[in-house]
Amino acid sequence: MAIPPKPARTITARERHEWLLFALLVGPNLLLFGVFTYWPLLYNIYLSFIRWNFLRPRKPFVWLDNYRDVFSSAQFWTIMGNTLTFTVCSVGLTLLLGLSLALLLNQPLRYRNTARAVLFSPTVMAGAVVAVVWSYIFDPHYGLIDKLLGLVGLSSPDWLGTTVWAMPAVIIVYVWKNLGYAVVIYLAGLQGIPRELYDAARVDGAGPWARFRHVTLPGLSPVAFFLSVTSILATFQSFDIIKVLTDGGPVDATSTLIYHLYELGFVSYDAGKAGVVAVVLFTIMLVLTLIQLRYLERRIAYG
Repeated sequence: MAIPPKPARTITARERHEWLLFALLVGPNLLLFGVFTYWPLLYNIYLSFIRWNFLRPRKPFVWLDNYRDVFSSAQFWTIMGNTLTFTVCSVGLTLLLGLSLALLLNQPLRYRNTARAVLFSPTVMAGAVVAVVWSYIFDPHYGLIDKLLGLVGLSSPDWLGTTVWAMPAVIIVYVWKNLGYAVVIYLAGLQGIPRELYDAARVDGAGPWARFRHVTLPGLSPVAFFLSVTSILATFQSFDIIKVLTDGGPVDATSTLIYHLYELGFVSYDAGKAGVVAVVLFTIMLVLTLIQLRYLERRIAYG
């Protein structure tokens, strides 16, 4: 005996109303994402295959010529090295110093809240303003560092005028500006670790280092993971401090990928090569994020 087919399910008026409400709420966001995020990304990929100076009406396709020119340039690989140095040093110092200061400010100290506010204040300041202030501090003739070193009979190096000291100067300023953010996030993580775990560790005879290693570090792993992802992505996009402090110099000593993109696109007006650098920058950030999400997150102890 043949089984009769099930009648087709009809969508109720309530379901239609819910889908309509969903489209009304999500549709504008998807439209904005498409216009301001996905379309510029696709258009940038298109620009990397053409030769255009923003003025000529013709945009001839050169296919992989722009990629060949960029990757065969010694300047590009120097800038790649600068970007790696700046990212590793800035992120590493921010995370390590942020954890150290968070552990200190998590203790019952006098004026602890004031210290937290002072430490966080550079984070909310504009990067250009921070860079202007530090450019006077780094001045080798009348800057604050020169005066402090003069007290012990030392002279200040030309921080922003030599290839040896320019990158350390940029890293110092970047870490100083973003350190407060890392401290605040670490403090939130420290205060979220149950005190019972520390009490149990003390009962088991664990000393300060053992408690830090087996309780604090695992408890902070989600926070450290979040900070590592956001800090790396932010460092790759850091522009204002480099622009104001060194303008990418001297001799490309502090030029990074994002600054090189600016120079190619808005100084040299070479849309094709700027598009290549933007594609490279996006690819590196995407790969690093996927690696962090795939491998680092496995070592995180949530809850």
